[in-house]
Amino acid sequence: MFEKVLTRNFSLPRSESIDTYLANGGYQALQKVLREYTPEQVIEMVTASGLRGRGGAGFPAGRKWAFIPKDPQIEKYVCVNTDEGEPGTFKDRELVEKDPHQVIEGVIIASYAVGAHRAFVYIRGEFFLGVKRWIKAIDDAYAKGFLGKNILGSGFSLDLSVHRGAGAYICGEETALIESLEGKRGQPRKKPPYPASVGLWGKPTLVHNVETLANVPHIINRGAEWYASIGTPKSTGPKIFCVSGHVKNRGIFELPLGVPLREILYEYAGGMAFDKKLKAVIPGGASTPMLTPDQLDIPMAFETLEAAGTMLGTGAIIVMNEDTCMVDVARRLMRFFAHESCGHCTPCRTGTTRMLALLEDLEHGRGKAEDIERLEEIASKMRGLTFCPMGDAAANPILSSLKLFRDEYEYHVKYKRCAVAA
Repeated sequence: MFEKVLTRNFSLPRSESIDTYLANGGYQALQKVLREYTPEQVIEMVTASGLRGRGGAGFPAGRKWAFIPKDPQIEKYVCVNTDEGEPGTFKDRELVEKDPHQVIEGVIIASYAVGAHRAFVYIRGEFFLGVKRWIKAIDDAYAKGFLGKNILGSGFSLDLSVHRGAGAYICGEETALIESLEGKRGQPRKKPPYPASVGLWGKPTLVHNVETLANVPHIINRGAEWYASIGTPKSTGPKIFCVSGHVKNRGIFELPLGVPLREILYEYAGGMAFDKKLKAVIPGGASTPMLTPDQLDIPMAFETLEAAGTMLGTGAIIVMNEDTCMVDVARRLMRFFAHESCGHCTPCRTGTTRMLALLEDLEHGRGKAEDIERLEEIASKMRGLTFCPMGDAAANPILSSLKLFRDEYEYHVKYKRCAVAA
């Protein structure tokens, strides 16, 4: 049985309270850092641990921290990305609602390491309980001396506050998040320059996902070598997997990176609901290409899923059974992406809308054979040509479902109905 690390406090009474967190070793890592380590040593430890970002891209956290300029005269910021909006993803919300102090401790350590004295939490506006938990936890951290001036007598100071977003999926992209924090419309910026050099209000900014920061106190407490011993050589540490769809036990499961997909589905999620046959799995959130039943033994790690033609993404596993119409799946996902497109660039703004219209025609018996070719053409031309990665995210479900289930698209054209309803 794998030792729970990130979710170890979830089952405790009042797990969100600072007293519960302190009673179970909370803020010891912060005290250790402020007492024993220089900022450079903290960055070295996080780098040695192999921690990679848990927001989707999987970029090495230590390298990201090292990009922030060292000059103490330059003002720097840290932003906590709690804008969790991708279908099937709900791990960050769980962390914030059930153990926010674990994340706050990670924020303070990261801020100390990069020399930031101001940090912001950016949270999705619909997460009403999460907002309350963040505000209460931050207030309690100030009251205990873990935030504010001269933290624990160390000379290091940090202020942390909460900003509610307006529910735009695109604000999960770090530069769109920064634009929104500045009071502008949430649209991505051109990169480079990257936020590490030109971020919030033109200053160097570290933007990190909630789950990424939750790992930091454990690396400090137990060491980089311990952390690197979990998972695979290129994907280290524990991971919170979100499982939804046609399984018996939906929810979150904390497991080491590299665990086989089959083990997650059949040992932890309880197998297929109603004993139906498995048809397809989306392994890392709505934007990642699908897998088929013959690929269940793939280890759930960044490098192995990439080799299989898909991505780990956020670790959000969406399971679909034999009764699922894959054209309808593509249509529902495209409805989301078309609605959430910020409209900044033509390929995404127009491409998602046009693909949705084609999918609506196919699903409702109005489709023609050339519509399938047109759908594939639009999706292929969107990839790599949009201002931000959302274009690729929208194209992936289309190209993936066409590759694996093209016969279902053709069935819609020929018989004007779903193959699964035949």
